[in-house]
Formats: sequence, C-alpha cells, structure tokens
Amino acid sequence: MRALLVAAAVLIAAPVGAQEVERVSGRDVSIYNIAGTVDVVRGSGSEVVVRIERGGRDASELSIETGDIRGRSTLRIVYPDDEIVFPQMGRGSNTSISVRSDGTFSDGNRGRNERVRISGRGNGLEAWANLVVEVPRGTSLALYVAVGAVEAEGIDGALSIDTGSGAVTATDVAGSLDIDTGSGSVLVRGVEGDLSVDTGSGRVEVSDVLGRHIEIDTGSGSVRGHNLSADELGVDTGSGGITLESVSSSEVTLDTGSGSIDVEMLTDVDRLEVDTGSGSITVRAPAGLGATVDIETGSGGIDVDFPLEVRSVRRDHVRGTIGDGRGEISIDTGSGSIKLLRTRN
Repeated sequence: MRALLVAAAVLIAAPVGAQEVERVSGRDVSIYNIAGTVDVVRGSGSEVVVRIERGGRDASELSIETGDIRGRSTLRIVYPDDEIVFPQMGRGSNTSISVRSDGTFSDGNRGRNERVRISGRGNGLEAWANLVVEVPRGTSLALYVAVGAVEAEGIDGALSIDTGSGAVTATDVAGSLDIDTGSGSVLVRGVEGDLSVDTGSGRVEVSDVLGRHIEIDTGSGSVRGHNLSADELGVDTGSGGITLESVSSSEVTLDTGSGSIDVEMLTDVDRLEVDTGSGSITVRAPAGLGATVDIETGSGGIDVDFPLEVRSVRRDHVRGTIGDGRGEISIDTGSGSIKLLRTRN
C-alpha cells in the first residue's frame, strides 16, 4: 500500500518546469515576482490569467499567493529566503531590494521590509518563476520584477512596468504606459496613450507614440525616437545623445548633460527648449516656423537657416524673431555647434 501511495504522489506532483495557472479578478491588478522573465499579452474574459513556470533546484519552495492588498487585486510569488540565486543574471552580478513579508516590493508603499539579495551564483535559494500574463481589455496592470526581462504586446489598458534590472520591450499598447527600470534597455513601439519611461542606465528607443504627454528620463544612455506626437514631450538624459525624428508637439524640452541632440519638428511650436552641457545641437523645423529665438553656445558656431529679425548678435549668442514670433525657442550648449535648419520637402 505504501508503495502505491508513493507512486501516486509521483504521478500527481508537478515537476519543475511544469506550468501552473492562476486567475486574478479585478480591474486593478498588481503582480510581484523577484526573479524571472515576464511576457504580458492580450487576454480574454474578465480575469487576468497568469501562467507560471518555476525554475531552479529550490523551485518547489516558492509559494504563490493572491488576494487584495491596499485596494488592488494581487498575485505574488513569495521567496522564503533573503539570499536568492538566479543564474541568468550572470556570474558576479548581484542586486538587492527591500521586500515585505507579503511578497510586495517597489510600489511606493511603506511597511516593514526585509533586505533581499539576488545573485547570479551562490549558496542561497536557487529559484525563479517565468510568467506569462494574459490581460483582458480595460484592465489596469502594475507589474513589479526585481530581476528579469519583460515583454508586453497588444495590451488594451493602463500598463505599469517596474523592474530593478532587465530589458523592457512594449509594442502595440492602447492605454497609458509607464516603464521604470533601474538598469536595462527600453524599446517601445506603438502606443496610443501617455508614455513615461525612466531608466537609471540603458538606451531608450521609442516610435509611433500618440498621446498627450511623453516623458523619457535616463541617467545614462542614448535616446532615439521616431514619429512622436504629444501635447508635451520631454527627454532628459544625464549622459547620452538624443535623436528624434518626425516630432509633432507644441511643448518640447530636451536636456542632456553630455551628448549631441538632433531633433526634427514637423509642426510649429509654442515652446522649444534644447540644452546640452557638451555636444552639438541640430534642430530641423518647418518653413512656417514662428518664434522668438535665443541661441547660445560656450564654444562653437551658430547657423540659422531662417529669415531672422535680429535683436542682438554675438559670436556665441544670437537673439531674434522668426516669422510671427508667437512661439519661444531656447537652444543652449556648453560646447558645440548649433544649427536651426528649415526642413526640405
């Protein structure tokens, strides 16, 4: 009889790598996972469906918890150790985060936290969980991942992605998109809604975005954009170049501590501010541009390819009016040339 029971247990137990399925009800859903990849895809029905695949020699020690926390429906992968081994990080890599006893982290809420260290190798708990998250239309999803890449595609609803370390890719999102990663590249293609991207370190590429507000901030890394349309557009990078093509926006602010800036405007502007500590600046604008202009460089030439009613001019500083003068344009670089050019059709 004992032998039969053991055999039955072996048949019933889900092996490591087997897929588990959890369902989360609610219009506002949060998912927390310390280590592992996440694919966010369009779902059907009224519930968020989470397909979970565990990995690592200690995968069976992970627990999956659901329930309402601070007004949101949640799913949490809980790791019962403060030392976690995730080999995909690579040898010598490590990071740490503060995790609450309920498995939540990084969501801005205060509470009693425990410091958890995640490493590419070591003697801690070797476990992770790869997730596929199916999100029905109109659901607001907040995703928190300490270490691991995230990919999202075809989501129709508000989406927030927060990672400590890992690349983020999002395509075809109909709704607001908020991405925050401590370290990792960000690729965004096709968003109908407001876009916010914040990365401590990593390049950012965005294209085909239509919303009221587009905000991109990176501590270190280049920013490239194409076909961006918004009432307000802001790009700030501590170190790295900014290249933007086919921009339609009345309020534009571009700032980099070090790096060249190249922007192509398709429309007239109410306000355009471009500033770099060190690097050349090129602004391309339509022939019908109308604005007061203030251009200054600490070291480098100035080239204005518009009829300019000059108010004052020096070698390194030009002020004047273009067209009807209704907008405001300010361009400044500590070191580098400045060009304000007319686009050629």
